[in-house]
Amino acid sequence: MSRMRDTLIEPKGSGRGGFIPFITAGDPDLATTELLLVELAAAGADIIELGVPFSDPVADGEVIQRASERALRKGVTLGDTLKCISNVKKHIDLPIVLFSYLNPLLKFGRERLADEAERVGIDAVLITDLTVEEAGPWVRAFHDRAIDMIFLVAPTTSDERLTHITQQASGFIYAVSRAGVTGAQNEMPADAESLVRRVRAVSDLPVAVGFGISTPEQVRQVWRFADGAVIGSALVSQIEKLSSSPHLVARVGEFARSLVARNGTL
Repeated sequence: MSRMRDTLIEPKGSGRGGFIPFITAGDPDLATTELLLVELAAAGADIIELGVPFSDPVADGEVIQRASERALRKGVTLGDTLKCISNVKKHIDLPIVLFSYLNPLLKFGRERLADEAERVGIDAVLITDLTVEEAGPWVRAFHDRAIDMIFLVAPTTSDERLTHITQQASGFIYAVSRAGVTGAQNEMPADAESLVRRVRAVSDLPVAVGFGISTPEQVRQVWRFADGAVIGSALVSQIEKLSSSPHLVARVGEFARSLVARNGTL
């Protein structure tokens, strides 16, 4: 069985679903990234997504674009990201998703990446711009090493394509709450719930919703109809604001706790 799938379907009580924070490796630096991953685990994360810095993150809004730029200016690579995960896995046992665009992975090499992902303890890989039609060799390489492949689906995804994607996916389905790029939003789009219903009609995999979730109210709203909520830009924005603070890690941890708090308590 998939750890990723089991984590999201495990009952959590009190109406709580899965909490899946996202941060970018190397923002503001690799040592702080390791501390942040440990802190997010302590703050109640069920799964963590760690982004590989990339120069042209077309699915991401300005907040995560700037995070990639800051990491790239420090020379952070895919290899650094893998080493970061290896170090952190000595301290936490949460499932970790490697989140990347295809180009850095192609340069690294598919089989080499699959081997390294298995070695460092990565549980799943999400390749943002890899189409399902071209995903077969990647799915097989990771499947052979018991690593899940996560795919994105959107409100604009046709029913036929949705079925095709869910047949290739494992772990969970990442439902994009709206068309467009990542970034905090004031309201949760109505399309998100209908998309989750469409996914459930063709797959028994858990469904996590991301893109635009930034408040405790939105997290709880997503938990009412999905198995998990992915929060990226809101956390990365906190890292950006606190980049010069000696209390960055603790403050980001406080913010993460506030997202999953209920009536002032976890």
